Amino acid sequence: MLSLKNIFLKQGDFSLSANLTIAEPGVTAVIGPSGGGKSTLLSLIAGFSLPDRGSVSWMDSDLTNLPPGARPVAMLFQDNNLFPHLDSLMNVALGGAPVPRPDAQTLDRALVALGRVGLTGLERRKPAELSGGQQSRIALARLLLTDRPVILMDEPFSALGPAQRREMLALVKELLPEATLLMVTHDPEDARGAERTILVVDGKVAPPCDTKRLFADPPPELDSYLR
Repeated sequence: MLSLKNIFLKQGDFSLSANLTIAEPGVTAVIGPSGGGKSTLLSLIAGFSLPDRGSVSWMDSDLTNLPPGARPVAMLFQDNNLFPHLDSLMNVALGGAPVPRPDAQTLDRALVALGRVGLTGLERRKPAELSGGQQSRIALARLLLTDRPVILMDEPFSALGPAQRREMLALVKELLPEATLLMVTHDPEDARGAERTILVVDGKVAPPCDTKRLFADPPPELDSYLR
């Protein structure tokens, strides 16, 4: 269970407030207009930003003042954060051991992860030799090695076409069924594939709502965003 209680953060002229709990695993979409605070919300959960007041907790354990590396959180970024000079195997292995020379056990786990995302045989390819969809799969394979229960995805598949985005989201659900995933997206169609949706508008973070129910009867803020 991921909880944000009485969160308030001010950055210059912008402020963000949140009170929410995500009690079940699965995908929670985070949507809303640009500049509303979606990425800031992920940054707070990851520990890259600290709130002026309030708390962030996971399974009733307070994370608020923990550094990012000490949190049970992993991130999947828009550009995948792959190292261009490393091959696929080494990029994935960094998820299990962020060291220049991973041990044999970590490399074996990386090979298994590559197989799970359908990239067996591409272990020695560097990012520039892979398609956008394959690069996204490399980043997802690396996530499997982090073994973190909370996954934050900041528009991870925005560079892909609609069919590939649906394919990647389905793969995320298949490979990480027990994880709590928050996915920032600008595309309402992507959000429709999530179990829950959080609407973020002008720094105000709404509690998660069942996605089908929300889109069937959208509040004015969402209705204007969908137009």
